Amino acid sequence: MTRRRVVVHGRVQGVYFRGSTLERAQQVGVNGWVRNRSDGTVEAVFEGSAVQVAEMVRYCREGPSWARVDRIEEFEETPEDLAGFGIR
Repeated sequence: MTRRRVVVHGRVQGVYFRGSTLERAQQVGVNGWVRNRSDGTVEAVFEGSAVQVAEMVRYCREGPSWARVDRIEEFEETPEDLAGFGIR
């Protein structure tokens, strides 16, 4: 089990970033959450196999087609055994 937290910078709010991340996470089968932050970034936590988590981090580097991702910050964290994936 791997856990990664990412903070996505760019035009990432108001462009369905959270909703598309939720959909992709459900397809990939990872657990965790995604939320908008007050500074205009999007933060997400992914827990799952290394392959699943890597796929979600890769997705966050691109986001939905109408988003503009300038950069992401990645943090490796200790898994918390989250269940399901949600929008906060």
